Amino acid sequence: MAAYNVVRFRVRPGKDKEFLAAHVDGKANWPGLSHGVIFRTDDHSYCLIGEWVDLAALAAARPQMIATLDSFRHTLEPHPGGQGVTDAVSGPVVLDLKSGAAHK
Repeated sequence: MAAYNVVRFRVRPGKDKEFLAAHVDGKANWPGLSHGVIFRTDDHSYCLIGEWVDLAALAAARPQMIATLDSFRHTLEPHPGGQGVTDAVSGPVVLDLKSGAAHK
């Protein structure tokens, strides 16, 4: 069953290009990642969405994802409330909105 992760980032002014460059040319080609995108949500704010073959693949790729994060961590601003430089959530698919199929 597919799983997804979503990560919000706040990028320091002037660091947008460096932040995005950290994810191109295979740098974010983590094992088990089926598809991933980054989109801008506001000035210097971005969101990454990753689709994974399953939750186990996502969990297994965490060390590689953290290594990628460490390569551009200096480009990020902390989120308000002391939660650090990422706001991440993940989990298995429970409902496919297009087909209406529920997953257990």
